[in-house]
Amino acid sequence: MPLLSAAMSRIQPSATAAVTKRAIELKAEGRDIISLGAGEPDFDTPDHVKEAAIAAIRAGQTKYTIVDGTAELKAAIRLKFRRDNGLDYAADEVTVNVGGKHTIFNALVATLDAGDEVIIPAPYWVSYPDIVQFCGARPVVLPCPAEAGYKLTPEQLDAAITPKTKWLILNSPSNPTGAAYSEKELRALAAVLLAHPHVFVLADDMYEHIVYDDFRFVTLAAAEPRLFERTLTVNGASKAYAMTGWRIGFAGGPKRIIQAIAKLQSQSTTNPCSIAQAAAAAALAGPQEFLKERARAFQERRDLVVSMLNQTEGLVCQRPQGAFYVYPDCHRLIGRTAPDGRTIGSDEDLASWFLDSEGVSLVHGGAFGLSPAFRISYATSPALLEEACRRLQRACAALQ
Repeated sequence: MPLLSAAMSRIQPSATAAVTKRAIELKAEGRDIISLGAGEPDFDTPDHVKEAAIAAIRAGQTKYTIVDGTAELKAAIRLKFRRDNGLDYAADEVTVNVGGKHTIFNALVATLDAGDEVIIPAPYWVSYPDIVQFCGARPVVLPCPAEAGYKLTPEQLDAAITPKTKWLILNSPSNPTGAAYSEKELRALAAVLLAHPHVFVLADDMYEHIVYDDFRFVTLAAAEPRLFERTLTVNGASKAYAMTGWRIGFAGGPKRIIQAIAKLQSQSTTNPCSIAQAAAAAALAGPQEFLKERARAFQERRDLVVSMLNQTEGLVCQRPQGAFYVYPDCHRLIGRTAPDGRTIGSDEDLASWFLDSEGVSLVHGGAFGLSPAFRISYATSPALLEEACRRLQRACAALQ
């Protein structure tokens, strides 16, 4: 009898986590590594959020809380949804979880059965298909190439829906491409979904506050209110508020899904950290002005990276509308030979060449379901980004 479950054979370790781990190991060995793999803001958690956590500790808020979130944090989340998205959720239509990934994991585990299908546009965040496969369901991956702006079209969506389709996962702005759907584009997708009432939507809005060039973020349930009862709107404190390590994710959605998530969570993690919940409540209900300042800083970094990559032999890089990633196309470098004799047969080979030759750590496009490309996180200092891009220029120029 095998020790491990069949479900474990259906998933792989997170590629982004593996790249980050390898970069840390090489740095510990003394290598000069510039790590552009992790999706983590380099900004610090705001001081008022830290102070709220300290106050919670001193007030003795160190006990178990309600499984799916304190009343204080749920009130702050409801305020956030009304203020930022025009969505009105009741307290029992909100869940709090141990990070956005946990929210998504809980939602899919609570709703998917073997044989169900989940539509996932590619490039996708690395965990979506693995979570679906863990549940025994089938990810239906729809390629969304650079020519389409890395976005799903209504025609693709309509053609992919079957009686087995249970969810569409829609991430905007996108990890890994930074592509974002306009309100008009969301309404076009919504028109398809309205014709298929059995399909629910998981709207992953984790990067909503990191948008550029006067782009106006709109979430799907706000763009088409008739989908409100069929949409789970997922978000978290990690990216906008630089709270990745605090591990607070949340969602608003149909009461029966929220109740199922709470039931599942009661048998896994129980409540998220009580102190992190107090901090997240302060983040969501407190000052918001700094979000635009940080977005402007990210936009300057985006412009630097896009400009330098588009001056690099063999690369073509689109200018994203949000998040803090770029996803340069590298098809012209595939098949070339490195000075050490290795052949660059894939974007994974290219990522290895960048790491070995110039000490730049990034994630190959195959991990995100669309090759040949790679993802760079520009959530680091402009000086490091400029140096990293110079190194990539040398590494690409060396390929024959």
